[in-house]
Amino acid sequence: MIQDIAPHKMDNQFRAGMRPLKDSPVLIFAGQKMENIMVRLSQGRISFPAASELPDDLDYTFLFSVDDQPLFMVIEENPEAIRLPADLVPVDSKKLRPDFYLGDENRHIIFEAYTAGQLARWYHDNRYCGTCAHKTVTSETERALCCPNCGRTIYPRILPAVIIGVTDGDRILMTKYAGRSIPFYALVAGFNEIGETLEETVAREVMEEVGLRVKNIRYYKSQPWGIVDDLLAGFYCDVDGSTEITLDRNELKEAVWVERKDVEGQPHDLSLTNEMMVVFREGKEPLGYRYAVKK
Repeated sequence: MIQDIAPHKMDNQFRAGMRPLKDSPVLIFAGQKMENIMVRLSQGRISFPAASELPDDLDYTFLFSVDDQPLFMVIEENPEAIRLPADLVPVDSKKLRPDFYLGDENRHIIFEAYTAGQLARWYHDNRYCGTCAHKTVTSETERALCCPNCGRTIYPRILPAVIIGVTDGDRILMTKYAGRSIPFYALVAGFNEIGETLEETVAREVMEEVGLRVKNIRYYKSQPWGIVDDLLAGFYCDVDGSTEITLDRNELKEAVWVERKDVEGQPHDLSLTNEMMVVFREGKEPLGYRYAVKK
C-alpha cells in the first residue's frame, strides 16, 4: 500500500523550530485549495527542489523526516510571486498516482507528497481561527495551530472511513462509484458518522449502498490516505440472508458479485481497496474478531 515504503522509513514526530538544511527537500504547494505541487520532471519521474535552490526568505514549515532527512513545505497560492527555479512546474496532486507512480522505486516519494499535501491543506485552511477569526500561530510544542486571542487549538483533520469486503462464500461484492470515470472496480466504502463505531459504519454503509445485511464483521488493516485526509479501516464481512442487490444509484453505478478466481486488482498496488481484493482472490482474508451486528 502507499504507506509501505520500506526500506525507507517516515518519522512524523513534530519538531519545533526546525530550519531546512541546504539539501533538504522542499514541497511547494500552490493554488487556491493547495491542489498543485511544484515538481521537477525528468523522464516520467518527479523530484522536489532542495532548499539551497530557493530564496532564504520563504516561510518554511517542517513536515516530517524520511530516512532521517527532514522535509519542509512552502505554501504559496501564486507561485509566480516567488523566485523559483525555471524548471519547476505545477502538477495536480491527484494526478501523482495515475501519472507518476513507478512502483517500489518511488512509492516513498508519492507518499511524501500526499502526506505533505494533507498538511498543506490543513495549514492553509486554518490560517484564521474558526471561532473568533483571529490569525492563528503554530504551536511550539506539538503539531497544532493555536489562536492567541481565544485560546482555541486546532489539530490536523483526519476523517475515519471504512473499506468493506462483503463476501458470500467464494464471491465478493465489487462496485463502481457513480459520477466518476474510474474504469476499475472497488469495494463498498463510506465515512464514519458521529456516535457510530466503525463496525456500525460497515453495516450501515452496506445496507445503504447495496441493500444487504451483513454478519461476522472482522477488521483487516488500516491505511492513511492523505489524498483526501482519510484514515481508512478495512473490514471483511459475510452477507446475512438475501444476496439480492438493491443499488443506491446516487452512490454507485454498478455492484456485482464476482467469483474469487475472477477478481481483478486495480492498476496500482497503493490502495487498501486493491490489497483487500487481491487478498480475497488468494484466499487469505482473515478470520479475526467477529463483531455481532445488532438487528
